[in-house]
Amino acid sequence: MTGVYSVEVDKVSKVYRSSAIEVDALTDVSFSLKQGEFVAIVGPSGSGKSTMMHMLGTIDKPTRGEVYIDGIPTSKMDGVTLAKFRNQKLGFIFQAYNLVNGIDAEMNVELPLMVNPMTQAERRSRADKILIGLGLGERLHLKPTQLSGGQQQRVAIARALVNNPSLILADEPTGNLDTKAGDEVIKLFKEICKKQKVTIVMVTHNPDLTRHCDHVIYIKDGRLEKEEKRN
Repeated sequence: MTGVYSVEVDKVSKVYRSSAIEVDALTDVSFSLKQGEFVAIVGPSGSGKSTMMHMLGTIDKPTRGEVYIDGIPTSKMDGVTLAKFRNQKLGFIFQAYNLVNGIDAEMNVELPLMVNPMTQAERRSRADKILIGLGLGERLHLKPTQLSGGQQQRVAIARALVNNPSLILADEPTGNLDTKAGDEVIKLFKEICKKQKVTIVMVTHNPDLTRHCDHVIYIKDGRLEKEEKRN
């Protein structure tokens, strides 16, 4: 691929097969995302947007077509190579935060670094720098249950950023937050895209959130319905 884009989805189809039926979850979907774009994937339940997120996150593989991340084709990678690639290139943010309740914010952010050849001091320094940058410097040693929902989501964002990924995937990231906390998270995403040149792809049911995005992809019945590019 050209290398101009951080993500390229090339004629991706996904068919789920069982003994009785075939389900076309995605059909011939193509789009390209620039480095540093804030992107929303929007569609009703069952539209295929979650399947598309799984393709981008290399959690599932296309039946046909290819997903390129930083120009690298991902569908033919074996499990070990894919796990290493995912750790180095991708960050994940979930609606339910998916933090480990038994450890503090600092250690939650350190978790993706555990497989890297780093000392504990190096891991801690990197985690602390990101958490402090996200306004959590006084909450490094609090456990998730001691934090508000917005603070927990900031810890999850710090964890997604800690390996300096090219692409962050956010699945309904404001779904468990009140309006104020949700707006703060969206503002933070925009700053991360602009300042750190990380591409963030957000799946959402909420069309109001798309007004903040540079690029909106609408999925319907497993197909790309339309795109809006705003910059």
